[in-house]
Amino acid sequence: MSNRIQETGHNRSEFVESLADYSRKQQAQQWEGTFSDYLRTIVADDPARAARSSHQYIWDMISWQGLETQKLSGTTRYKLFQDELFGIDQALERVANYFKAASEGSEVGRRLLLLLGPPSGGKSSLVTLLKRGLEAYSHTDEGALYAIQESPIQESPLLLIPHGKQAEFKETYGVALSGEMSPFTRALLDEKYQGDFARVPVHRIFIDEAGRNAVGTYAPHDPTTADIADLVGSVDLSKVAEYGDEGDPRAWSWSGAVYAGNRGLLEMIEILKVKREFLYLLLTLTQEQVVKVSRFPLIYIDETIVAHTNMAEFRRFLQEKENEALLDRMVIVQVPYTLCYTDEARIYHKLTSSTPSFTQVHLDPHALQVAAVFAILTRLKTSERADLDLSKKLRIHAHEAVEGVSDAEAERIMREQPDEGMDGVSPRFIVNALAGAISQSESKSLTAMEVLLALKDAIELDARMDAKLKKQWTDFLVTTRKDFYNRWVKEDVHKALFVSFQDEAEELLDKYLDEVEAVLESRKIADPITGEERDADERFLRSVETKIGISDSGKTSFRQEIVRKALAAYKRGAKFTLAEHARLREAIEQYLFEERRDVLRLVTSSTRADTETLKKISAVEERLVNDYGYDAHSAHEALNYVTTLLAQE
Repeated sequence: MSNRIQETGHNRSEFVESLADYSRKQQAQQWEGTFSDYLRTIVADDPARAARSSHQYIWDMISWQGLETQKLSGTTRYKLFQDELFGIDQALERVANYFKAASEGSEVGRRLLLLLGPPSGGKSSLVTLLKRGLEAYSHTDEGALYAIQESPIQESPLLLIPHGKQAEFKETYGVALSGEMSPFTRALLDEKYQGDFARVPVHRIFIDEAGRNAVGTYAPHDPTTADIADLVGSVDLSKVAEYGDEGDPRAWSWSGAVYAGNRGLLEMIEILKVKREFLYLLLTLTQEQVVKVSRFPLIYIDETIVAHTNMAEFRRFLQEKENEALLDRMVIVQVPYTLCYTDEARIYHKLTSSTPSFTQVHLDPHALQVAAVFAILTRLKTSERADLDLSKKLRIHAHEAVEGVSDAEAERIMREQPDEGMDGVSPRFIVNALAGAISQSESKSLTAMEVLLALKDAIELDARMDAKLKKQWTDFLVTTRKDFYNRWVKEDVHKALFVSFQDEAEELLDKYLDEVEAVLESRKIADPITGEERDADERFLRSVETKIGISDSGKTSFRQEIVRKALAAYKRGAKFTLAEHARLREAIEQYLFEERRDVLRLVTSSTRADTETLKKISAVEERLVNDYGYDAHSAHEALNYVTTLLAQE
């Protein structure tokens, strides 16, 4: 106990020291000086970095975080998003491409970015990651950002350079300038510094959403009472008496969300709920980089507007003809629910991993997977191919091999329904159902079957659903159990029962390859014991292949595919294993399982529970716990469930 106390004390001491070190670094990053100092020490070092627009700054941040192009798909994965958002890589790439194109001066930089998707689909999380990324980047040397110290809207110091000197600046530093000082800064320059812009103080700023520094956020309340002043400010009556004129920029409240987002990002939540005058203001700001308020000339603002809304609001917006012009000035990126059940399960894990009620309960290895399969089934649409049911389509979206579907055809199927994933069950619905099941669990353990039952209860109790939808979703639960969970749990029990499964499976693979090669080459095969030559064992080959539905007409192409992959492995100097072909692995596992079905029935039969059988059952449960992610409760339930399945077959 004393060692543990000492270790805890040491860890806390280290944390205090790291906190102090962090504070010292923050102080070291501060910089202040005059505009002349800024030009000599900051701009001279990297003029292009000093003159970055908000789009360039955000793209640099995304690149700084790291990116990786996938060789097979050609898509790019962005480290900013990869640990938080799963299964929406195409949407994330489109968002990143928007910033990349805008940073290069493309016309898309003059468009508002609108994220469109179903509730709880990741839109808000995506914007939050952008904001957190900007905050972190602004504390680095690469992301150092500077502003006029007394400006209420953190303006770029380069705006101080008079128009008459901007051509000379471009010739000297190699970068062009754009934009105008705000009325506030212009008055400050004239009255306090007598027009001597070289003396105007400049300081380094750090992006901070909480401090409303280069990140603004606007969420509409009641549209009928919303005030545009929340975006662009209004006259501050308390200062009018001090300055004597409502038209004095110092008597204006610069607290609007538009000003908070200058030099960075403005998030507009549920944007289509705002009044049309709000939308025109925002779209003009995006197009022209200016806002107009009473008593002042146009105010230059450099910020990226990222808005999001759900499908219901967007459909209402589309119904109004006068909104067509507004749509032309938006870049719309759909952010659907994921259609890959393994990614969906990762979402549930992320949402529940920090919740105390979940951390105190053991989930069996398929609990989140079955919930994810059900969720994806509600989001899929019927394929154009008559022979492709939703279960097969779900497996295709999970990049699993399906008989009769080539890789090229699989890609086409995944793209045949552009709106797929824009409706269906949300992750929030699933997590709420899981939470309800956990609250009722007395064993502090939740099995996949208990998850399916909890989802069934959640569907039946949901007052928002009509009877037809409830029936459809309940049928999806049955499909999940029959087509996925039954196979998974039988495989687990089978492997746990036969310790030598892996070795047996690889031996069976070698036999399969030998027999296939003999068939394809039309030659006989030598018996390993007698040495006598015999025909290839077609009966054995078909008994393996039929386990995964390989038809008689499709067997040759399947076998040729296996041989090609085995040959490719041989050329690499590697051994072809079951891990390299998921479908063949499944076929051989099913073959072994069928071979030992009677043995499994005997071991799991409660009517023959003698001492030796009980010992075997205990060993199987122990392996399920030690090797396959079960606990005592879920292992026992899995074994009982498989026994029931075998009795029904």
